[in-house]
Amino acid sequence: MTFGIFSLLPPLLAIVLALVTRNVIPALFCGVWLGATMLVGGNPAIGLYDTFDAFIIPSVGDEWSVTVLIYCGLFGVLIGVLERSGGAQAIARSISARVASRRGAQGATMGLGVLIFFEDYFNALTVGSVMRPITDRMKVSREKLAYIVDSTSAPMCLLGPVSTWVVFVMGLIGTQLVEMDTSGSEYLIYLSTIPLNFYAWLALALIAFLVITQWDFGPMAAAEHRARTTGQVMAPNAKPPSGSHEDNLSPVSEDQARKRNMLVPIAVLVLMIPPLFLWTGNFPENDLVTAVGNAKGGLSILMATLMAVMVGLTMGMVQKLFSFREAMDIVVDGIKSMTLVYIILTLAWSIGSVTSELGTAAYLVTLAEASLSPSMVPVLLFLIGAVVAFTTGTSYGTFAIMIPIAMPVAVAMDLPLALTISAVLSGGIFGDHCSPISDTTILSSAGSSCDHIDHVRTQLPYAVTAGIAGIIAFFVAGLTESTLLGGGAGLIALIVIAVTLRLVWGEPREPAARLAE
Repeated sequence: MTFGIFSLLPPLLAIVLALVTRNVIPALFCGVWLGATMLVGGNPAIGLYDTFDAFIIPSVGDEWSVTVLIYCGLFGVLIGVLERSGGAQAIARSISARVASRRGAQGATMGLGVLIFFEDYFNALTVGSVMRPITDRMKVSREKLAYIVDSTSAPMCLLGPVSTWVVFVMGLIGTQLVEMDTSGSEYLIYLSTIPLNFYAWLALALIAFLVITQWDFGPMAAAEHRARTTGQVMAPNAKPPSGSHEDNLSPVSEDQARKRNMLVPIAVLVLMIPPLFLWTGNFPENDLVTAVGNAKGGLSILMATLMAVMVGLTMGMVQKLFSFREAMDIVVDGIKSMTLVYIILTLAWSIGSVTSELGTAAYLVTLAEASLSPSMVPVLLFLIGAVVAFTTGTSYGTFAIMIPIAMPVAVAMDLPLALTISAVLSGGIFGDHCSPISDTTILSSAGSSCDHIDHVRTQLPYAVTAGIAGIIAFFVAGLTESTLLGGGAGLIALIVIAVTLRLVWGEPREPAARLAE
């Protein structure tokens, strides 16, 4: 059964309801229910049954989904340990002594996000939770923090040489090379896409521009004005998806708050990931690249997080900061703090399954197939990828759908493989950044403890700005077959659009003395 244009209804309903009601859970559920009802012929009662039987329960029971949920729970515990042991308090105090301005706090957040390029979930949760006390102290809005976190996590995972995203994309490229009977190294092809991933580069460039100039526009300008002038880092009616347990914790005394209580668990977490990647990838039986490609990224990071939690709890008990019973309370509270994230992720995965069954992505691709011309192929792939990611809320799903289409098209029309693949990757990230049902967007809200809808609403104008610049970059690159000209055109467009929006949709420019702070 084909649904054509009607296949767009469930994701569009979820997105519209999320933006109108400012509550993503019932919006997602209604989207899943509508899709399930359509699939069973229009009976809402049977559709409600299938909502759970065919979509929600299988989504929770999937091995990858369970790994992510357990990983999120353990990370919630780790955040609780770092807070309760005083490690986060000591680090915040240390960084605060060196970060003396709002610009410095935002720049440090971007720098940390760039450094953690190997896993988007880890990036979103780590950077947000570590930098939150510093940005709060510097009166940076939670919306701005969540934007910087979100706009560094996914782009960096596709600009770094090794990450969980690289593993996934390499697998898609390798499979397609076999099906097309084409020779080539999937890893080298992936590396060639990095300079051409225009949206990812432009998203980072926009963050740097905003941090340096301290100019904002749209809803973000209002959020930053509120934080700067009133000290309220969140809107009065904000409902952050995590971190509400923090207010119930008594901070340890200054003399007990030691930086090592955070540095050691984080070091264990970071240092254990590479060997676990190699171990789960059967190194040294496989060579280094193959081992990384075959690694179980989610399980590796889950185990690293578990070890970090165990080390952190042990250090806290040895220092008599809390007893064993209190340590178990920290574990329970940490898992409970992520409950809302569990629900939203489960429903996001479920609506992704619904759109797959309805053929939403296939319909969107069919719309543009008849009008492809060589110079417009990169632009069209970027736009289709963006719409697919926006309506389904998943970059991974978008890559899985679009790369098998993009690569044969590139070969048939004698286009550079790297350019067409990069267009898909860029479009997927762009749509992901704009979508309120994206898992990375949700986790960025969670890690930054920012109201999810406020994060989406304030980030959207920035994502669209980088997206328009990305369209120009891919158009010029497709027309000239020049990476340099495409990137240069995109960067110029980005700055022009950002400055224009600042002038017509931002606050009046502040005195030079304030900008220098």
